[in-house]
Amino acid sequence: MKPKPPVLVLVRHGETAWSRTGQHTGRTDIPLLEEGRRMATELRHALRRWNFAAVWTSPLSRASETCALSGYGESAELRTDLMEWDYGTFEGKTKGEIRATSPNWTIWADGVPCGESARDVGARADRIIAETRSVEGNVLLFSHGHLLRVLAARWLGLPPTEGRLFTLNTASISVLGFDSEGDQQVLQLWNDTTHLRG
Repeated sequence: MKPKPPVLVLVRHGETAWSRTGQHTGRTDIPLLEEGRRMATELRHALRRWNFAAVWTSPLSRASETCALSGYGESAELRTDLMEWDYGTFEGKTKGEIRATSPNWTIWADGVPCGESARDVGARADRIIAETRSVEGNVLLFSHGHLLRVLAARWLGLPPTEGRLFTLNTASISVLGFDSEGDQQVLQLWNDTTHLRG
């Protein structure tokens, strides 16, 4: 019998003031709210169903604190490629504020002034995927909404812009893996928040 192929387990950070209000939070180092800290703690039990050969986190505190509160801080390595999309001049703005001056704007098609394009973020996602292939075992990643959506698209062989098709809640768990034969990369689980109480 073939051994089970390894998986990538993706965790989006817990809630922040800006994730609550829908503001684009790229490189601004916004801390977790108390509710975000509670969410991160509730990840502990849910993540125990896997054993991890590597744990990587974005260096931004909302992700690294989620990692620590979920019980993986001591084993985690920082990866700058896991940082959120650089939103440039749209940092801190909501979609509504941006569309007040650019009514048809989407981050997926238009990118952001003085920030990254979907292609730029896709290149970072590709580097993360390539690096996970050198690990013998499951990898746990703590990161951010847009980056993880692009990572899922690239795992499936889709253009980075197809990250638009995947929604992702704070403190959610998703799993990228392989089909039963171990040849085809698939989504095994997406945007699971059943571990969160209340």
